[in-house]
Amino acid sequence: MGLIHKDIFICLDCETTGLEPGKDEIIEIAATRFTFDGVLETYETLIDPEMPIPEVSMAIHHITDEMVKGKPKIQDVLPKIFEFIGNRIIVGHGITNDLAFMTAAAKKHGIPSRLSFQPFVDTLRLARLYGESPTNSLETLRKHFNIPDEGAHRAMNDVIVNIEVFKFLAQRFKTTEQMMERLKSPILLKNMPLGKHKGRPFGEIPVEYLRWAVCQNFDQDLLFSLKTELKKRKKGAQFGQAASPFADL
Repeated sequence: MGLIHKDIFICLDCETTGLEPGKDEIIEIAATRFTFDGVLETYETLIDPEMPIPEVSMAIHHITDEMVKGKPKIQDVLPKIFEFIGNRIIVGHGITNDLAFMTAAAKKHGIPSRLSFQPFVDTLRLARLYGESPTNSLETLRKHFNIPDEGAHRAMNDVIVNIEVFKFLAQRFKTTEQMMERLKSPILLKNMPLGKHKGRPFGEIPVEYLRWAVCQNFDQDLLFSLKTELKKRKKGAQFGQAASPFADL
């Protein structure tokens, strides 16, 4: 790893039958080997999940049962994709989800995988660090950076958009090491990204909700942001008590 503009990355995206790795199956994989100067090589394939594709998933990616019929099975695709990735850094939006699906599929079919040791960059977290887009979805970021629309929500279209988003978000870093080092630490969010208080600044969220949320299985950035806000409230309360001896009367 050296100057970020010189390094080679892999951008990856999977489409699936649902949201649960281990239960749902991958139906499309797209991967692109690229540098900041351009695309070096691409790999994409539809995959026969050997199960019906639910309507709710079909509505998102428009991949039908007919389209995947007779396509390769995941156990034939994974060794090729692992070879394509090599030891490169994997880039993707919410990439931990794609990696979880691939890891679960490899385990299920007894395919050796080193994905759990693979370095990766989640552009969702880079977007949080950048902090200037109204929301951090890939589509909002695409519009925010005036990146052309690639059309349908399919794996390779998402990869093309994701690469361009990554280039914008990574501009603040000179070296890949700097970027990887920064992403080891949690990122302070401005607004609640999910739930009934979605979009609200943390300072406006009721303390009961913060106390509940901090005990949930959320990602490190959200938990760090919740804990930071609770600490602020605690300090504020102590300051209030110190400032006024009559506060509790």
